[in-house]
Order: sequence, then structure tokens, then C-alpha cells
Amino acid sequence: MAEPVSSIRNLGPAMDAACAKAGIASAEQLREIGADEAYRRLLLSGMQPHFIGYYVLHMGLQGRPWNDCKGAEKKALRASFDAIKAEVAARSDAAPAGIERFLDEIGVGTKR
Repeated sequence: MAEPVSSIRNLGPAMDAACAKAGIASAEQLREIGADEAYRRLLLSGMQPHFIGYYVLHMGLQGRPWNDCKGAEKKALRASFDAIKAEVAARSDAAPAGIERFLDEIGVGTKR
């Protein structure tokens, strides 16, 4: 039987639910894809970005306490977080193919 995501240090039931929504079914899968890809999938699934959640995920996958992230390491993680957030925002801002035509047909136009 697969271990739940919450079996990883720092991660609890809310992360189990968020990961399930993002298609990450187990602690093993989370370890395999790593923190950056997992966070990208979490954001793409609708989770709101939060820097602390990002570095807590990193620390947990390393078996470290969540508040162990400091100094240069935290600064580097912030740069990675910002890059992932920007990438996901750029992907999410584009309307799905055909949606603008459909919205015009029903008279509501596109979200601006």
C-alpha cells in the first residue's frame, strides 16, 4: 500500500487533499517528481501560490524541519518559487482554444 503524502515530514491532511487534486497520489510519487514539479502541478490544479508552502515542501522532502530554511538557501528557493509562479501564471492566463468564440456566442465575452 502506498504511503500518503502526509507521511512526509511537515505535510498534513491538507497537502494530501491538494496533491490528490493535482494527480499526486502518494509520498513515493511526490518524492519521485520532486518539490518543484509537485508545486507546479499544485498551482496548475488551482492551489494559490504561497512561498512558505513551497519551501515547507522542499524541507519536508529533505527530512528537515519546515523552519530550517534560512539565508542563501531561502533566497534561492524564493527565486525558484517566483519562476514557477510566473510560468504557471503565463500558462493559465491564456484562454483555452475556442473559449473566446464560445463566450462571444453566448454573449458574455472573455474575461479581461
